[in-house]
Amino acid sequence: MSKPDEMEMAINLKAVKWAWFYTVLFLFTWTIHDYVKQGTLNAAFFLLISQNIIYLAISQFLKWKWGKDEK
Repeated sequence: MSKPDEMEMAINLKAVKWAWFYTVLFLFTWTIHDYVKQGTLNAAFFLLISQNIIYLAISQFLKWKWGKDEK
């Protein structure tokens, strides 16, 4: 298996970003629909929140780690 070049990496990153956006939009819509119909928050809400907390935490950690390595 060969190492991906810059174009392949850019395409893969863009695909992952669109997949993440779709997942967030779908879970948000599902949560709103269930909240309006049933008046409760379901597993989709907790998945949506936990996914974004993990995303933000990892992105902040990597920015901190890479910023530290450059010094």
